[in-house]
Amino acid sequence: MQRLLYISTARTTVTQDMIDDILRVSRRNNAAAGITGLLVVGGKRFLQVLEGTDLAIAQTFDRIQRDPRHFAMVNLARQSITERSFGDWAMGYHTGGTTTSDDPSTMVAALIAPIEDATLRGYFSGFADLHMATKPAKAA
Repeated sequence: MQRLLYISTARTTVTQDMIDDILRVSRRNNAAAGITGLLVVGGKRFLQVLEGTDLAIAQTFDRIQRDPRHFAMVNLARQSITERSFGDWAMGYHTGGTTTSDDPSTMVAALIAPIEDATLRGYFSGFADLHMATKPAKAA
């Protein structure tokens, strides 16, 4: 089994409709492929981790790379794992929003608290601090 972590940039302003579409399709496809993971959106940046079999990760990442909604994709980490950090989340999700006054960094920290890999936790908490620091957030 593999874990893949990447970051990318949206070509246009990220709207809630765009995120809803990404989540709807990702959750359906990921559940069918046995992939779990987490997506965090901040400004025009996406940080996503995917977990699954080598073949499922390769096919999913290839499809994601062809998605015209984003560019400048950088593979941050790819490693073999023996167990999942994201349980049965077909795609956990967090974004900046306007419906709560909770600090985004705190909300992301709560989502990633169960993750034992300190490097993976560091990527997500650093992303929240850098790309979401000035925006209230909501978790879904």
